[in-house]
Amino acid sequence: MNKQSLVTLTATVLVVVFGIGAILYDQQQKKKMSDSAQANASLLVRDYSPSKGSDDAKVTIVEFFDPACETCKAFHPFIGSLMATYPGKIKVVMRYAAFHQGSDYVVAMLEAARNQGKFWEVLEAAYAAQPIWASHDNPQPERLWMQLGGVGLDLKRAQADMQDPVVMERLRQDMADAQALGVTKTPGFFVNGKPLVSFGYEQLKNLVEAEVRAR
Repeated sequence: MNKQSLVTLTATVLVVVFGIGAILYDQQQKKKMSDSAQANASLLVRDYSPSKGSDDAKVTIVEFFDPACETCKAFHPFIGSLMATYPGKIKVVMRYAAFHQGSDYVVAMLEAARNQGKFWEVLEAAYAAQPIWASHDNPQPERLWMQLGGVGLDLKRAQADMQDPVVMERLRQDMADAQALGVTKTPGFFVNGKPLVSFGYEQLKNLVEAEVRAR
């Protein structure tokens, strides 16, 4: 075997070994996340967690989200379309995972809005206005107030309610639960307690549909 052939063979072997290693690592990470979710199933939902959908729904989607997360914004209408496809069969529970700078401020706004029954309206507004307030280089969450004129929120009351210590305690609890469940990025989805270990629209749709059919 000449030198060039030996180099080519060695490179090929290294690529194969690397590929096998990557697959094994991915499988290990998926198993770790699944085991973590199973061991900490009681942490998936708190009694204060915002939700929509019937309590009798066959499928519960728990989403750990960050209001500054572009991917969370992208998945938001997709979740809505799943609920529309299976009316009455899906319940969505929202959990906070404020990984981005400034997101904790918007979480406080969302909790204050929930006191007025406006959580979902303010969440929609926060996603729509991400380019205005959620720059990762220079977040300015206070600018979101200027985008809330059409949601019917009592701004003065909301600004006062944001100062309630319970708000930050809920965020701390959600962040602790996210860590225990192995959530390291957003959005993090769990469907009937099963983590979405292979991320993507189609993967989430398939997992939801499988749970709908199983019940």
